Amino acid sequence: MTKLADIFRQAGQAYRELFGDRMLPSHLKTMWDVEHCRTPALGGHVFECDRCHRQDYAYHSCRNRHCPTCQADRARLWLERQRQLLLPCQYWLATVTLPDQLRRLARSHQRTVYDILIREAASALLDLTADPKWIGGRTAILAVLHTWSRAMVFHPHVHLLFPAGGLSPDGEAWVKPKNPKYLLPNYVLADRFRTRMRKALKEAGLFHLVPGKVWTIGWVADVSPVGSGDNALRYISRYLLRVAISNHRIERFENDRVTFRWTDSQTGRIRRSTLDVHAFIARFLQHVLPSGFVKVRTYGLSSPACRPLLEAARSILTNHPAITPSANSSTQDKQEQPAPAPGERRLCPFCATGHMRPVAVIPRMRAPP
Repeated sequence: MTKLADIFRQAGQAYRELFGDRMLPSHLKTMWDVEHCRTPALGGHVFECDRCHRQDYAYHSCRNRHCPTCQADRARLWLERQRQLLLPCQYWLATVTLPDQLRRLARSHQRTVYDILIREAASALLDLTADPKWIGGRTAILAVLHTWSRAMVFHPHVHLLFPAGGLSPDGEAWVKPKNPKYLLPNYVLADRFRTRMRKALKEAGLFHLVPGKVWTIGWVADVSPVGSGDNALRYISRYLLRVAISNHRIERFENDRVTFRWTDSQTGRIRRSTLDVHAFIARFLQHVLPSGFVKVRTYGLSSPACRPLLEAARSILTNHPAITPSANSSTQDKQEQPAPAPGERRLCPFCATGHMRPVAVIPRMRAPP
């Protein structure tokens, strides 16, 4: 199977020689990390079987959030933590999309525009769910930024997962939607989002860079039910730590051309695209986020500051007394469970009877650029 790392190792140096003077530091670092993931460059451990005494090598992962090799374990850990915060009710998923006319601005001012995109999408949804016309309560929102389509085309949008209802203003009741099958019209959320984006871009000093036509066209939003909380969370977790393309979708890398498959969202059919390797790398790198940018955020009852209100909502929905979170609960939620030591009690891959034990450390060859 061809992997993204294989493509970077073979074509990355030539790509950097052509475009390196125009590449962002985050792009250069991501390429280096992916190329050296699970290689001697990042160091590792040497293990020896306590029975047959044969040795095996385990190299460290790069842990870059854009590396397709490093995401599965992190997604699983995140999913388990978030399940503890779910409310026992039905959930909905809202998706708001940045219009084509704003995507050039988003590319050139990533950190600012992405931040505005997530914040204003969540604020628009909080405004509407607080309106008694639709719900009339304070809801809980988990927002995730996504920048690609299934064909890796630049397509910034935000997924907002939220329960079907909200906590009443006095905190004494759970307010259900006026119509549980039709929470709010798509165009209402799209219009509110457009209004808030216009104001935010003015405040950020970017309004003069926006084509005037964008404020007269219809914007796109979708609000759909996604079932129980657990179903919804498993659905959104697929977006959380997914990178623009996974290794299993890359089919061929031959003659400086890359072929990958993707699913057409309109027809459900599998389609294939073939790109020059430099065009493929460029298409992938446009989805690398600025260093330190937070793509998953919580609002309303889901925010750490509102954890007592979230537990109050849970107690109302389950008819059980609320449990007050400990003072350090929000900190604990952000910490991943420690991973077991590499190779701990791992069966020997050679004799299949002994166990591998660490006998040496492989030092890191160099630090990333």
